[in-house]
Amino acid sequence: MQRWTGTSVRRVEDPRLLTGRGRYVDDLLPAGTLHVAFVRSPWPHARITGVETAGARAMPGVAAVWTGADVVGRIASRPGVGPPGLAVPVIEAMCTARVRLAGDIVGMVVASSRARAEDAAEAVVINFEPLEPVVLLDDALDDAIVPLFDDLETNVVYDETFQYGDPDLHFAGAPRIVRRSIRQSRQANLPMEGRAVLAEWSDDHLTIHASFQNPYALRASLASLLGLDERAVTVRCADIGGSFGQKAYPMREEILVGHAARELGAPVKWIEDRSENLTTAGHARDESLHVVAAVDLDGRIRALQVQMSVDQGAYPLGTLPSSIIPTLVRVLFPGPYAIEHMRFDARVFASNKGSYVAYRGPWEAETFARERLLDAIAHDLGLDPVDVRFRNLVPAADFPRAMVTGPTQENVDIAETIRRAFDRIDFAATRAECAAARARGVLRGVGFAVVLEPAPGPQNYALALGAAASPRSAQSAWARLGADGRIRVHTSQIPHGQSHHTTLAQLAADRLGVAYGEIEVISGDTDNTPFNLVGTGGSRAATLASGAVLGAANALREAIITAAADLLEAAPADLDLRDGCVEVRGTPSRSSSFAEIVRAHGPLAAESEYAIPPGGWTQATHVCVAEVDPDTFEVAVLRYVVAEDCGKLINPRVVDGQICGGVAQGIAGVLLERFAYADDGQPLTTTLMDYLPPLATDLPRIEIEHLEREAHGEHEYRGVGEGGAIGAPAALVAAIENALAAYDLQIGDQYLPPWRLRELVEQAKGSAR
Repeated sequence: MQRWTGTSVRRVEDPRLLTGRGRYVDDLLPAGTLHVAFVRSPWPHARITGVETAGARAMPGVAAVWTGADVVGRIASRPGVGPPGLAVPVIEAMCTARVRLAGDIVGMVVASSRARAEDAAEAVVINFEPLEPVVLLDDALDDAIVPLFDDLETNVVYDETFQYGDPDLHFAGAPRIVRRSIRQSRQANLPMEGRAVLAEWSDDHLTIHASFQNPYALRASLASLLGLDERAVTVRCADIGGSFGQKAYPMREEILVGHAARELGAPVKWIEDRSENLTTAGHARDESLHVVAAVDLDGRIRALQVQMSVDQGAYPLGTLPSSIIPTLVRVLFPGPYAIEHMRFDARVFASNKGSYVAYRGPWEAETFARERLLDAIAHDLGLDPVDVRFRNLVPAADFPRAMVTGPTQENVDIAETIRRAFDRIDFAATRAECAAARARGVLRGVGFAVVLEPAPGPQNYALALGAAASPRSAQSAWARLGADGRIRVHTSQIPHGQSHHTTLAQLAADRLGVAYGEIEVISGDTDNTPFNLVGTGGSRAATLASGAVLGAANALREAIITAAADLLEAAPADLDLRDGCVEVRGTPSRSSSFAEIVRAHGPLAAESEYAIPPGGWTQATHVCVAEVDPDTFEVAVLRYVVAEDCGKLINPRVVDGQICGGVAQGIAGVLLERFAYADDGQPLTTTLMDYLPPLATDLPRIEIEHLEREAHGEHEYRGVGEGGAIGAPAALVAAIENALAAYDLQIGDQYLPPWRLRELVEQAKGSAR
């Protein structure tokens, strides 16, 4: 029998998706479906002084028009609840008195077609009194600017300091102090499919079809805010055109569409357009850090001071407290290095912008800031950045160990990933070739960065994160042999590009003696999958979902063997599963098919729960070679290598795809993608003419080395979805800085389009004069 796990089998999803047979929300059109268009504010911050809807209500095909005042009492406000130290406002379903971002919801039109709904939405007249917007941290600190929410006293919603060890003592006697300011720019998640909801109300039951990666959380929010019992709500998520974290958190639109279906007794659909997605579905990476290191003359870090500010936008998410972003960065900042003394100042402020959401590797700032700091230490002390890394790495012999911030590290060997990446690219030769190129006037450089990714993290990771952490509880899976003789595996994961229908089938197939294509993986239905309030995210699936599926498959295997033993009059220990049959070992003619077993004993079922095991870290080194055009300052990535250790590989091709996708997004965040606001709070990048995702021609071929070391733990599968996006910005910026070594730049910005590079070079030239 072929072993499927560990092989690059073709994805079971592909024939359906690549031939146009996918089932997305917009493919669903029940009879009598009505369509939603939202009335959105043109102002980033303003008081609502009047609303006129009569003209819109009278237009052809309009079934309903609601404003914020109309839904008060029908949709509950989301309470202002959050972890200690975080100020959280009460949030209405629609604005009644004030708008807080351009694109804020002030009305909802339901009509017989999307076109008629949009026409009627334009006929709704809202009168506004503009207010001073909060765009930057300085605005949030300005007492003259009114707080965004009446129930909060300030626009600074979180301000806390944490101290580990004795940083003051180690700063006092340090031979050198190295300082750098780091700035990341706001980015959009930009899934191919925007948010989408179809709501149906029948027999006092609400069914929601959604492009969403966390159906149980959506069910809980719908029930709570619409005043329904959770048993009266079903959420179904079929094919999803990407998310990257954006669709993990219930937002107001989903609740409002559910309300409309209940009020009208008809199916109601909303499909987000690209402009709505860019402006209102959420952003990430809008962070600044000031990092200071006390160092010895050989580059060893004695202590760190980190100040971090995060722009949460206007509306915090109900299931992702905005304080979790600096918390993640704080807890993970030491990374694989021997940092034992650190002060961390965290601040979050509200602004008149889109909400802060998770984006692939939400803690990416810790890697970018830390790796940039290590390069700065090398620069300021005249050292090799490679030597600085190795002098600060925790020796492999010291594991397991507790990071100063709490989480346990074990099975970590970053040094081996560095060696493997350097061997693949021949780092010494590449560095020499880049230096020779620069001597000829070709601006070419090489840079690298290391990544230590919680995937899903150790058993005490959630404890270190505290109350802001999302639940990191065990995950469950069900395995069933049905009356038709087919095997179905039910998972709480919600695939939206991760290939779970293939990888989980591979694992189950090996335990149950069938081809992986004969395993049906069922996901995304709150009536037919295990409960899980996280869904898919945080690099949990490879460990938790896989462990649960393996446990359920093993239990089902035992149930099948027990039933077959009676049928075949054989000892269970003498039976094997092969090709959908149970055979007596050594006598294959004595066998029963799964269908025959079910006919004799009825359907069989098993379930299993799998909790976070010891370990849980994925590690990698990224090496990048880049060239800067001396005239246009455009950057070309010439070569990119990743050496990754994510444990054993279930499907190597799927793992490579996850790494490549993450690297592509990380490169784009440096060279192309930035969601921009004007000084008055108006969004400037509201279409794909302005917000620039990468083309295939913008990206290099990504070379990947896998370190499959000796197994550590029961199921040595770890997540890999975030690491590519985490490591790429630091490696690419280091390569660009190296390419521009003649100008002695120290780059703290992550976003480096040609105009910014030209600006930095001109500033350097001016300073040199």
